[in-house]
Amino acid sequence: MDPILSARNIRKRYGAFLALKDVTFDLPRGERHALIGPNGAGKSTFIACVAGQLPGVEGKMIFRGEDITALTPASLAKKGIGRTFQISRAFLQMTVMENIMAAVVIASGRWTSLSRGLYRDNLEKAFGLLETVKLDDRAAARVADLSLGDRKRLEFGMALAGDPELLLLDEPTAGMSIKERHYLMEMVATRMEETGKTLLFVEHDIDVVMKIAQRVTVMARGAVLVVGTPAEIAANEEVQAIYLGGHH
Repeated sequence: MDPILSARNIRKRYGAFLALKDVTFDLPRGERHALIGPNGAGKSTFIACVAGQLPGVEGKMIFRGEDITALTPASLAKKGIGRTFQISRAFLQMTVMENIMAAVVIASGRWTSLSRGLYRDNLEKAFGLLETVKLDDRAAARVADLSLGDRKRLEFGMALAGDPELLLLDEPTAGMSIKERHYLMEMVATRMEETGKTLLFVEHDIDVVMKIAQRVTVMARGAVLVVGTPAEIAANEEVQAIYLGGHH
């Protein structure tokens, strides 16, 4: 196993409350890995720790052999960690193309007006990303006029602008219809497989998890309960009792 990410004894406190309890975790390079568990299990907190968004994290986080525990989100993005959020973060009054172009320009590290210069230089890449997420026909549409599923696909495209080695998705299908969930996650899985990149995602839809993930980590009460293949997780009696609510 060649881990792209290793977490060792990760703890995160909020006052007296311990949200993460000595989480130790290895994520192999190129794997599609799901984090599941009941509400309050610590899944999103762990994702935020990996992304550098929470201060005061105890333990050690290693990415591609480097200690990244104390780095900022901007520094981690430059090192190859991208992410999306559960709640849409796109600019609603801007067009789809303007949003994707903003992501492309920021990823280039060279600031410019979206109306000149690097806009033209990066136009091909921006259109390519819109084609990847099947939004090239909505380039001129305002984000505010998009469906939730289209917004989620746009944000996936924006996250790809920096060509991240590790992509973090925090409940990417929240609020979406069953059809939209599967469409989005199949698109994500295909992209990860084609590029050989690594995916770590938090998801509550078990059907999506079983279809997309190669391995699954179950969390409960801030700790890792069990790690295994989707089939192993589905057959685990402790998981059934704690997470799924009985035998299935």
